[in-house]
Amino acid sequence: MSFTTATAPVLQFSGDFLEWAVVFLVLAIIAYIVGARGIAGLSMTVAKWLVIIFLVLMLVSLVL
Repeated sequence: MSFTTATAPVLQFSGDFLEWAVVFLVLAIIAYIVGARGIAGLSMTVAKWLVIIFLVLMLVSLVL
C-alpha cells in the first residue's frame, strides 16, 4: 500500500520578462540610431517596465 502526499506546486521563475526587455532595448537603440526618437522613447519605457516586473517577480520567487 503506497500513500502519496500532496505537495504545493513549486513556483518556477522564468526570465521571459528579461528577454523581452533586452529585445525592446535593442529596438530602442536601433530606432534612436535611425532617427525615430518617438519609437525609441516608447521602446525604452517598455523595456524599463519589463525590467521592473522582472525584478519584482524575481524577489517574490526568492522569498517564496
